[in-house]
Parts: sequence; C-alpha cells; structure tokens
Amino acid sequence: MASYRFQLNGKAAVADSWDPAQPLLYVLRNAMGLHGPKFGCGLAQCGACTVLVDGKAVRSCVTPVNSIEGKTVTTLEGLGSPETPDPVQAAFIAEQAAQCGYCTNGMILQTKSLLAQNAFPSIDQVKQGLAGNLCRCGTHTRILSAVMLAARLQASVKGGAR
Repeated sequence: MASYRFQLNGKAAVADSWDPAQPLLYVLRNAMGLHGPKFGCGLAQCGACTVLVDGKAVRSCVTPVNSIEGKTVTTLEGLGSPETPDPVQAAFIAEQAAQCGYCTNGMILQTKSLLAQNAFPSIDQVKQGLAGNLCRCGTHTRILSAVMLAARLQASVKGGAR
C-alpha cells in the first residue's frame, strides 16, 4: 500500500491506496467522506466529478490518486460554507441554477477554474468553458446567468468591479 500526501480543502491529507491508478473520485468519496464530486460517466465526459487540482478543473473519475502527491485539491466542500458561500456558490444560489443538482458540483468548480483564468468572460467564453459539463435538467440559461453574476461578485469581493 502506498500513501499519497496532499492538501485537501486547505488541510493536510493522506490517501492510502493499493492501486496507484485508483481514481481520485473514489478516494474523495469513499476514504475522505466528501460527496460534492459525483460519479457520472466514469469517462471524464460529463463533469459531475470535477475538482480543482492546483486551481485547475480536473475530472476526478480519471485522475489517478498517485498524480495528486504534493498538490492542492479543492472540492465543493472546500469553497465556502452555508453561512459564507464562495461568490460562485452565492451566484448559483441567487440565480437558482440547479434543478436536480447532480451537475452543480462540476459546474461550480469548472466556473471557479474559468474565472481564475478569465475574470470577465464573455457569454460565448462561458459557453465554451462549460461545454464539457453536462446538465440534463435544462438549467443551462440559469447556469450561464450564474456564471456572469459570479464574475461580478468575485470582482466586487476583490475590489475590482467592471
């Protein structure tokens, strides 16, 4: 058995695994008790399992546990709290950008990654940035509105409105 050390939601973590190729998703859900990342397709095509690794969105269903050694992993649980949600979470709540909620984890974390790269994306850039995340409930319009609101909220938190 090998141990992999990394930062998880701001705290030191260790993942023990017999299989270095074990998907990070299984470690997060089964060993760490986190349920933000969801199992969707298992093929990195739906985005339900999205997490941030060193600030970039990755599909945890195909990310081997051995690849996170020494890195920083952030899940939905590490963004904010019910009392103080992250600006992206607050925007999704304000725009009611969830129906069944299955895709929401991936949409929020993909949005965090997108806004870290481009603080003020155009609507076309948002569509392109979220193209790999599937929502079967049809809340796409609200999700797009939430991303645009999140950009404005993050800017106001950072003190740079546009």
